[in-house]
Amino acid sequence: MTTMRTPRSSIEPALALVDFSSVAVGIEAADAMAKRAEIDILKAGTVQPGRYLVLIGGTVAEVQESLAAGREVGGEAVIDHVFLPHVHPEVVDAIGGGRVPDASDALGVVETSTVAAAIHAADAGIKGADVRLVEVRLADGLGGKGIVLYSGRVADVEAAVEIGAGVLVRPGLLVRKVVIPQLHRDMWENVSDATRFSGRVLERL
Repeated sequence: MTTMRTPRSSIEPALALVDFSSVAVGIEAADAMAKRAEIDILKAGTVQPGRYLVLIGGTVAEVQESLAAGREVGGEAVIDHVFLPHVHPEVVDAIGGGRVPDASDALGVVETSTVAAAIHAADAGIKGADVRLVEVRLADGLGGKGIVLYSGRVADVEAAVEIGAGVLVRPGLLVRKVVIPQLHRDMWENVSDATRFSGRVLERL
């Protein structure tokens, strides 16, 4: 994925993502999105299994206008989308690969059927409860799904999971949600470092 523009400061940070079932349509829609509004960030590319993601950022009005163009051009190829007019900064960091490695009282997991749903759950959960985002993992190696990992005190993690899962109102978006109190230290080491099995195995061999 390539950054098309250098982000500029904004008093209205917004984020949107569109998930397309067709790579060809996704590229066409991404072009329309870039032409419709002066967005600050445009990142686009393929993910498994043969889908195309377009992530945009900027002011609320510009992102909203750009998203409308993407949905219009994408038509039936749009699998899902999310629009966050005041996205939490930790969500942006987590999408970019940021992690919270420190162990905590509990781990919460929200597993979604789409990437957009995972981003929506991550933002809602961290805004609604006193938790940290351990990871927001999107699509690749997940068959197009998304996972959100929250950490914190048990009650706070329980609240974050319920809030995050609760915003997924469309049937089928929530795959599963769990809260694990006192996660074993070996599992903390695994989930805080990487959730990809191949990465964990290769570093030990």
